[in-house]
Amino acid sequence: MGTALLATAGLVAIVAAGCGDGAGAVPKVTTTARAGVAPVPPRQGAYFGAWVPPEGTGGPSPSGSASASPSGSPSVSPSGKDAGKPGMAPIAEFERRLGRQLDIVQSYRGWKGDFPGALEKSVADSNRYLLLTWAGGDTREIVQGEHDELIARRARAVKALGKPVFLRWSRDMDRTSAGKRVHSQADFIAAWKHMREIFKRENVHNVAWVWCPTARGFGGADAGSFYPGDDQVDWICADAPPGADYDYRDLSESVKLFLQWARKHNKPIMIAEFGVPKSYGARRDEWLREAAKTLQDPQVRAVVYFNSDEQAENARDRRRAYSVTGDKHAMSALRELATTPYFNPRNLPVTSGGQVP
Repeated sequence: MGTALLATAGLVAIVAAGCGDGAGAVPKVTTTARAGVAPVPPRQGAYFGAWVPPEGTGGPSPSGSASASPSGSPSVSPSGKDAGKPGMAPIAEFERRLGRQLDIVQSYRGWKGDFPGALEKSVADSNRYLLLTWAGGDTREIVQGEHDELIARRARAVKALGKPVFLRWSRDMDRTSAGKRVHSQADFIAAWKHMREIFKRENVHNVAWVWCPTARGFGGADAGSFYPGDDQVDWICADAPPGADYDYRDLSESVKLFLQWARKHNKPIMIAEFGVPKSYGARRDEWLREAAKTLQDPQVRAVVYFNSDEQAENARDRRRAYSVTGDKHAMSALRELATTPYFNPRNLPVTSGGQVP
């Protein structure tokens, strides 16, 4: 891990500087993470990251169980010193088009899947943060101790990486489709605390715990009722796709109720999955430029673009397809967002031509 990354991680309680349009008062945010060991928020601005699926795959399944290793090579030869590391070719190619290195690289693993794999190890060995999205198991079985050995084994594996890791366990727990394994809000909170206790028992200090329901769950549903508490959470997060039932919807509308709820907690915010649908056509670049304004919020300290079409039901489903690869105007707008100083708090090198040196 580069010295710049570890230096940035040297704060546990911090005060943001500056704010975006309509962001309100500058908040003081705190985490339970150990400074210099686990990832903590930047002093100001927000980390920029992405989910870039392995070449030749559709990425994670709805349960997040897909492999994080690439199965092919990108159509354009990637550049960058990390391109040759296992699993990194698609990341390096995306970064080349973006014109800068990512702060955060996301990976997905199933509940019983082994990790870290090739991609996770390569990310940990670079000057990037790993955002490990780990699918949830049955909450009642977890509380009853049926999976203690599995959890402890995974905890030791994360510890062995020896680098700061964002751990996003059981994302979207508020979805109706997750009901059979989540059971209830109380069951989820009990399972979350049980997980953290095992990681503590294994002396795992390099993890920042990211609690992440859907942004939509703060509307008709009550996503906030799944919150384990400020003493149990390091980052408050939301997945915020516009929703396939809208012809056009700004990100500001998708995250409005979530941000209102988050104001009650002195926690840094991560938007872990946001993307502009291909169905927006010529308005995709407009959407991304408006999203950049919305995300320049002093409590938002990390944003992660979902550069994938894997959620589309078929090739004609453009409302659930978010990849900007191959879309010149959308890629340019995303590059503008990613290279804005607010989203580059580590002052990483930026190239005007979209070519990482």
